[in-house]
Amino acid sequence: MKQRYFTTLALACAISGPAIAVADSGPAASATLALQPAARSAYAADAAILGVAHAGKRIVGVGDYGVVLLSDDRGKTFRQARAVPVSSTLTAVSFADERNGWAVGHWGVILRTSDGGESWTVQRSDTQEDRPLFSVHFYDDKEGIAVGLWSLVLVTRDGGANWQALSLPLPPDGGKADRNLLSAFADTHGNLYVAAERGMVLRSDDRGRSWRYLDTGYKGSFWSGVALRNGTVLVGGLRGSLYRSADSGHHWQAIDSGVKSSITGMVERADGVVEAVGLDGAMLESRDGGQTFKARQRDDRLSLTGVIGNGNDVLRFSKRGIAAQ
Repeated sequence: MKQRYFTTLALACAISGPAIAVADSGPAASATLALQPAARSAYAADAAILGVAHAGKRIVGVGDYGVVLLSDDRGKTFRQARAVPVSSTLTAVSFADERNGWAVGHWGVILRTSDGGESWTVQRSDTQEDRPLFSVHFYDDKEGIAVGLWSLVLVTRDGGANWQALSLPLPPDGGKADRNLLSAFADTHGNLYVAAERGMVLRSDDRGRSWRYLDTGYKGSFWSGVALRNGTVLVGGLRGSLYRSADSGHHWQAIDSGVKSSITGMVERADGVVEAVGLDGAMLESRDGGQTFKARQRDDRLSLTGVIGNGNDVLRFSKRGIAAQ
């Protein structure tokens, strides 16, 4: 497969965890690759956290070195998960309910938990080719989708016991279906959106069975997105780019974010306020459904990697773990 430079959150934050070990049983033996479990560490909370989700009332974050962090007190304290079978970077996590969740990451890894994130098992990996998965979304405890490098799309209808690779249609502007798919998110009707490279957003109305491209008019990469409860869709990415659609992706409007730092995460709080975070300590807030944003920046310029709603507040995460609010 051809080599191509691409921008992802993990690379932007200059992080990469050990993924495999090489075992050699003798001079003539061929090397074999084996996934290694995540180490338990007193410093786990300082690892870069790239994905975060609610598991019922619990908050679950995943990130570098296979770290999985759990909080049962609305983010006041976090502890490391008991057993994670990989030490490669985990990029995203999704829960169907308080117990059943999935995490994805480098080496095409897909992990499953059935105890709220305490322990995890490997459902899929590909150590022959590090084609990472960047995002995952589950509609319920059976149907889910994972997306990643070079238009990799995997779907399951049985809770991840089996994963099927799907081929995307050719993009409308020509060329191959090889865009990096960076962030999957659903609206309240179950329609799925994927923020991608080259200003594209993909949409599926049938749980990943078929797809169409939504052209925003932007040419850079989108790293994050959110569908608000009123149906508005927001996507953000490189150099503070923000685009908004009020009609399910048919038309898009460029929004002034007020920052030049790349946007890495967005969320709608319980009170309807939209918050976004980005590199260089960028923090954005909108009180009118994403039509306008007010921006501010952390004094320490700490690059923020994710955000999750916490009632009428949010929790922010960074390349150095949980970010002080």
